[in-house]
Amino acid sequence: MGPLSTDNGYKYLHILGACSGILYSSLSMDYVSSSASLITPRFRCFDPTNTYPATANHRRYYSTLPSSCSRSPHGGNTTDAMDYSTTTAEPKIVTGDFGYVLEDVPHLSDYIHDLPTYPNPLQNNPAYSVVKQYFVNVDDTVAQKIVVQKDSPRGTHFRRAGPRQKVYFEFDEVHACIVTCGGLCPGLNTVIREIVCGLYHMYGVTRVLGIEGGYKGFYARNTIPLTPKVVNDIHKRGGTILGTSRGGHDTAKIVDSIQDRGINQVYIIGGDGTQKGASVIFEEIRRHGLKVAVAGIPKTVDNDIPVIDKSFGFDTAVEEAQRAINAAHVESESVENGIGLVKLMGRHSGFIAMYATLASRDVDCCLIPESPFYLEGPGGLFEYIEKRLKENGHMVIVVAEGAGQEFLSGNICTIDKQDASGNKQLQDVGFWISKKIKDHFSKQQKMTINLKYIDPTYMIRAIPSNASDNVYCTLLAQSAIHGAMAGYTGFTIGLVNGRHAYIPFHRITERRNKVVITDRMWARCLSSTHQPSFFSQKQLSEKKTEEELGENHIEDIAVK
Repeated sequence: MGPLSTDNGYKYLHILGACSGILYSSLSMDYVSSSASLITPRFRCFDPTNTYPATANHRRYYSTLPSSCSRSPHGGNTTDAMDYSTTTAEPKIVTGDFGYVLEDVPHLSDYIHDLPTYPNPLQNNPAYSVVKQYFVNVDDTVAQKIVVQKDSPRGTHFRRAGPRQKVYFEFDEVHACIVTCGGLCPGLNTVIREIVCGLYHMYGVTRVLGIEGGYKGFYARNTIPLTPKVVNDIHKRGGTILGTSRGGHDTAKIVDSIQDRGINQVYIIGGDGTQKGASVIFEEIRRHGLKVAVAGIPKTVDNDIPVIDKSFGFDTAVEEAQRAINAAHVESESVENGIGLVKLMGRHSGFIAMYATLASRDVDCCLIPESPFYLEGPGGLFEYIEKRLKENGHMVIVVAEGAGQEFLSGNICTIDKQDASGNKQLQDVGFWISKKIKDHFSKQQKMTINLKYIDPTYMIRAIPSNASDNVYCTLLAQSAIHGAMAGYTGFTIGLVNGRHAYIPFHRITERRNKVVITDRMWARCLSSTHQPSFFSQKQLSEKKTEEELGENHIEDIAVK
């Protein structure tokens, strides 16, 4: 019988882990033996119940609890328009020499004192016995910016993700749940699978619930018991086996459901709106003084979540967008004066359009929300289309769904309309711009064009994740598990400069990640398409100043 094959095996490992933990506790945490066993590594790991000596480079600060932990009043159901306003705890900030700033994440021991700790069962897991220094060091942090000058301050850091030597949950007390919210994205099922399998195989957790239908599933009593067998091959399918929805966030009902079910680990997968909801859930749980870890896994096909390098599913979406661009290229070059127009996802951020353009090399014009354009007059889009058709005889245009919305905002049918998540409903810029191009050349009568409009918007997000995203989803899921087991809560897991880190919710939700049009990546895109920037020199200068002020504002927030 394998040591991880049955409940008895888990108990056996747990007893061994406890014994090794007793032996380990008798050793000094400050002096690590260079000849430590590979089977039971000995490394300094963060234990918030201990008082570490304050040093010039690493002084710890804990937020203070509110004077009352009673339930705060709620203003009724917030299903149609999610209201995330609430009293939040002060950010946990650690400062050090040379401008070092650590934006730390909350921990269960911040508001629940004298929590017991247990040896991490991974130290007895045969799969990890050969790993050198598998447990994360207490002082490991990840820098938000890695390109600096010699006199630059060290800047903002986040706590490095990974397993800790001590955990705050025993395997048999964990009752976890997983919920997916918002729109679809490649990789959702992979994240679900890896959370379930990671909890089961790494920590011996056997009780995991899937919450169906988004946030409203918490109080609609819709759940699915999840086991490794149930989720075994779901990563090969698109969408989410749990279903999803927008809205439905009622904090009081959700927290009551968590408490009633005896859930003590909550894994929430969703975009910025979902993470705002997760933050409110965490704050309510904190006020109740519940031993419940809340972990967020950021999800957005648009890649518009700040701080992190990229969101899962983005690579898959860009790869799938190539199919539409290739089809548009074939259509356009097969006829005289052919134009292939492709609309891609990108409500506020044009990352998919930009990266798909760069990857394709067949695109002649890329239009994104961050870079305004105009149609008529010298230097306008119509003039550029005419020029390109005369040179090549065909062209391909890629437009993000959020581009040019200022031209369509006069339509009173959709003005100010929002979906259940509070997102403004956009009009079809692809259909609009295709009609404008046809009308222009029809009136000019200079040349006859043949335009084909392709809209793969929902196709690129409904497919299974590719190999790269599957690996990324696995690492995100396992990092979230390690954080929750180590007692961290109120955090989002993300890749920061190639390293996984625990990021406070407020840093994920304070703004959107957008294409910086004064950056080299957008310049590379323009160089690839040979399109004009559609900017005057004055507009370009104003945009650069605006972006610089935005960066300084974010840095000021971090320092405060």
